[in-house]
Amino acid sequence: MIMLLLMTACPVAAQETFKQLLNKSPRHHEWVKIRQGDRELHSFVVYPEVKDKALAVIIIHEIRGLTDWERSVADRIAAAGYIAIAPDLLSGMGPGRGGTDAFADSDAARKAVSELQQEQVTADLNAVADYLMKLPASSGKVAVAGFCWGGKQSFDFASKRKDLAAAFVFYGAGPDTPEAVAGIKAPVYGFYGGDDARVNMTVSRTAALMKEAGKTFDAVTYEGAGHAFMRRGEETDKTEANKEARDKAWTRWLDLLIQARKLGSY
Repeated sequence: MIMLLLMTACPVAAQETFKQLLNKSPRHHEWVKIRQGDRELHSFVVYPEVKDKALAVIIIHEIRGLTDWERSVADRIAAAGYIAIAPDLLSGMGPGRGGTDAFADSDAARKAVSELQQEQVTADLNAVADYLMKLPASSGKVAVAGFCWGGKQSFDFASKRKDLAAAFVFYGAGPDTPEAVAGIKAPVYGFYGGDDARVNMTVSRTAALMKEAGKTFDAVTYEGAGHAFMRRGEETDKTEANKEARDKAWTRWLDLLIQARKLGSY
């Protein structure tokens, strides 16, 4: 299973490599449009090959928008036995009312993501969670995971969505006020790179607030790894620290899901 997750993409050809991985996947992929107000969220769904109803996991993209890398993450989560969905939170926000693909380049998409209103992002994620809970193949339980900007959003969504099963925060800044953690019900698991001071400077404050409020926050820092090590650890010019952190984080993430499923908490 873990060997399936190892990639050999280079920075220039990475998206093509992820696309090829998706094209070779035996799992059922589909694009769905989820209504949210007067918008439709273009979302990529992958179904696992299991006989029982499954936990669903929302994958929140990085600040560059939805790319083939996040779609490949969704596929790998489905390979582990979970329904996975990766919504494009730039749906309808691009040129011609397109999504991430409509922007000229990743810098333009990054700027658009940074300008999204928090109320809209939360409403979008609620619409996605509601959609997943009603799927016939779903157990009715939903977890959330996010990377970079999406990591911050996964922590924020946990404070607003009371019925989440769990939140997985990959190098995303955490809440810094008691009010921001008060609504969190689900356990939150953090994954951080040791050489990522911008994000890591928020972790101790978040951990203290979560502990004081009696919330579960279990964070692991991978020494020597930088920001976005989950993606960067799959590139040909990857550092050994990023590769090692990426592999260990994948193992931990899958183990947490398996452990929780066995205990029946999901």
